[in-house]
Amino acid sequence: MSLSNWTITDAADARFAERARGVKLVGLDFDGVMTDNRVYVFEDGREAVLCSRLEGYGLRRMIAAGAEPVIVSTEVNPVVTARANKLKVACIQDVPDKVAAMQSLLNERGLDWNEAAFLGNDINDLEVLTRVGLPVVVADAHECVLEHGFFRTRRAGGDGAVRELCDAIAQVKESSRP
Repeated sequence: MSLSNWTITDAADARFAERARGVKLVGLDFDGVMTDNRVYVFEDGREAVLCSRLEGYGLRRMIAAGAEPVIVSTEVNPVVTARANKLKVACIQDVPDKVAAMQSLLNERGLDWNEAAFLGNDINDLEVLTRVGLPVVVADAHECVLEHGFFRTRRAGGDGAVRELCDAIAQVKESSRP
């Protein structure tokens, strides 16, 4: 099976398990990953997005299994902050260079790229996806990242893709414990 057709719910697959086992940091894009990539704009300029409630339990399970999630967002938006606070997940915003941001996070934790995963969906995630040990895109990612053969969720952004990745990483880590 080629990686481009491989989905992360096939977590028993040795290729995914090998990479997920050592993951200690998981970068998460926000728009199109934790949301369905749509934005509702009100007359007064406020924005609202659609997120999945499935994510919370998956994030807690993954944290308990030993992998720390961090939202890494290109833009600054109070919606991102509110969601991160609700989920009790660290978040960095106004990130023009996701590689530099992830490198900084890795350095702070004494980790290397092989110990990192990233869940993205578009061109601004491509460079970081090519560096992490476990690169994953959402099912409805833009074609520009789909063609690279990264691991892919079965669920779309904003519809449980984050939960799917968290559960798969946690499952691998939990089954690896003595």
